[in-house]
Amino acid sequence: MANSNDLISIIKSNYYKFSKGQKQIAEFIIDHYDKAAFMTAAKIGETVDVSESTVVRFASSIGYTGYPELQKALQVLIKNKLTTVQRIGLDDDVINDTDKLHKKIIKNEMNNMRSLYESIDTKALDKATELILNANKVYILGLRTSSTLANYLGFYLDVILDNVKVLNNSGVNSLYEEIIRIKETDVLIVISYPRYSKITIDATKFIKERNAKIVAITDTEASPVYNLADISLLAKSNIVSFVDSLVVPLCMINNLITNISLKEKEDIVEYYNRLEQLWDNHSIYQNE
Repeated sequence: MANSNDLISIIKSNYYKFSKGQKQIAEFIIDHYDKAAFMTAAKIGETVDVSESTVVRFASSIGYTGYPELQKALQVLIKNKLTTVQRIGLDDDVINDTDKLHKKIIKNEMNNMRSLYESIDTKALDKATELILNANKVYILGLRTSSTLANYLGFYLDVILDNVKVLNNSGVNSLYEEIIRIKETDVLIVISYPRYSKITIDATKFIKERNAKIVAITDTEASPVYNLADISLLAKSNIVSFVDSLVVPLCMINNLITNISLKEKEDIVEYYNRLEQLWDNHSIYQNE
């Protein structure tokens, strides 16, 4: 199978071997890979005026077992390449039908959740839980859109543990000031989704060099933080529009929080009993 990172290069280098119909497919993918990744073989064939079987044979000619495998490789390829403008363009076919658009978004989330349900690696969750519970200090890193997930995870882990630090999102210099003292006995939980933040990747590499353990929460094995991590929790999230979907990653994070809390149940109950009394004394919540 062709490496998805080199897919466009492979198509270009094999262009002279293609039939006339295959060249039309190749040109369309090279020029419109962002749209091709979400089109069926039949739709691509219709668009470039070739048969569906020609599209399938094209996929086989560059090393894929079939068109679905080529389509998956295209989707992996584009995740970190699509600009916001290109993402908006993915909805051109339904932009004038808001009912269809909203149902498409919900259906996409449902399919992603079903995929997580069927593929979740509970052993990896247990290993990640063990690393976090045994750590001297737990750092959480997620920048840009992923900062929302990092803050959410940090909020709940701070309730369960007393050694959690969400890394600053204010700039490169302050980030490195916060991780300069990280040790082998510490753990980094890095959250990284397309478009992958270069600062996140560079900081993770820095922490890897200091021999700290790394737990990655990311989308696929093609993610740049996957090979840097000791344990990776994969929660795939397909692109629907220019908005980054956090539904599936948030579900994975909830599983991790629950897994950790079950190990620290007695401490959590005691902590929340004290908190409830404090909340009542200071009228934190509205009572009927």
